[in-house]
Amino acid sequence: MLRSAAILIITCLLTASSVFAQLNNNPDTFETENGDLKVHPILHGTVIFEWNDVDVYVDPWGSADLYEGKSEPELILITHPHGDHLSNETLAALNTENATFIVPQVVAEQMPEKYSEQVVILKNGETYSQNGIKIKAIPMYNLPNEGARHTKNWGNGYVITMAGQRLYVSGDTEDIPEMRQLEKIDIAFVCMNLPYTMDIYQAASGVLDFEPKVMYPYHHRGQDIERFKEVVDWEGKDIDVRLKNWYPER
Repeated sequence: MLRSAAILIITCLLTASSVFAQLNNNPDTFETENGDLKVHPILHGTVIFEWNDVDVYVDPWGSADLYEGKSEPELILITHPHGDHLSNETLAALNTENATFIVPQVVAEQMPEKYSEQVVILKNGETYSQNGIKIKAIPMYNLPNEGARHTKNWGNGYVITMAGQRLYVSGDTEDIPEMRQLEKIDIAFVCMNLPYTMDIYQAASGVLDFEPKVMYPYHHRGQDIERFKEVVDWEGKDIDVRLKNWYPER
């Protein structure tokens, strides 16, 4: 019996290692009627969208080598001021001379003065458009809200419309009604890491409700994203869960 148990454990470990080895953070390309949209997974909660020579950075964080070979950003969206989302060190390493920053008020207050003329502040529910791209700020918060790390109307999730696609980036949120009420989302990025946001089962429940066409689990350090995919796939809905390596070794 002990030998059988040992074989089972080793098999599970090898399977998990095999699955992880298959993960990468190579860009995905989505063909649209308005040109190719490229999605670049970078690190943790950082993603870059590239379309028609316009690059949108979301929550840039991490060392400068992660951005080598990437085009300069025209738009930089920041969800909230925690250090893995607003990194003034990372921003200083990027060429942001021609970038517009889309941020909530609390982020604007913690950014260096040199960016002040480039900042557009959005509250939940407000929108901004530039270069054929529309950005809507939506809620992101913890439940219960009172005394939470992320409170309602403090930070922003974003719905980005570009290349005729509706993209959702959750920021740090839990399974909130505003996420479940999203409609016609083509590509979603949903966080899942306890104790800061939600577990994989809460995330899966919300995703199964608003049903994005493509779903990337991100901001998931330490969580079982393979199990998340299994839970979503089990329901048989037409949701393409894509697993990427958001924590590349450097």
